[in-house]
Amino acid sequence: MASIFGFRSRDPARDRQADIARFDRLAKLFEQIAAEIEAEKAGLESRYRKTATNAAFLVEAMENGSASERRSSEVGALTEQILNSERRIAALSRQNGMMKELRNSLDSVFDEGTAYDSAAADFTRPAGAGRA
Repeated sequence: MASIFGFRSRDPARDRQADIARFDRLAKLFEQIAAEIEAEKAGLESRYRKTATNAAFLVEAMENGSASERRSSEVGALTEQILNSERRIAALSRQNGMMKELRNSLDSVFDEGTAYDSAAADFTRPAGAGRA
């Protein structure tokens, strides 16, 4: 039978360092994912603008008679691409918002953890732990 006097707890400074490292990894992961989302969104928005411009010129050309009515299927395809792009851009915006919320939640958890720590004054925030 083990004695309760043999139990030793870990040094709180070591716990803080483990927490900082963990929160730092999470913060960096959230930032990396947010950057991926932003890069995808920027590329898609560029293609969206180009497609919308092409569709507008094609419709105008058809209305002016300088393009055949047979090209109307191209207008349909461009319209479908535009609608798909709008849906994806909206989804990426929601994902980016979620990443910001998760990032802010991480800050909140980190702040709560330091509130209970009597040595919080000499304790630094994780590298990526600024308010987003």
